Amino acid sequence: MENLPHDPMILLSYVNTELRDNYASLEEFCRLNNVDQAALVEKLKNAGFEYNAELKKFW
Repeated sequence: MENLPHDPMILLSYVNTELRDNYASLEEFCRLNNVDQAALVEKLKNAGFEYNAELKKFW
């Protein structure tokens, strides 16, 4: 996750924008960007956000 923003609020915005504009799913985003999906979900969960697959975003 070293290529992603470290600040949770900026990370949230970045990931949601990427999901909305460029990727079909969180799985695809993580796979194509070599991101540990579990670590990303945990980091955002610790900041108070959870992933909604139906909406394809963290909130």
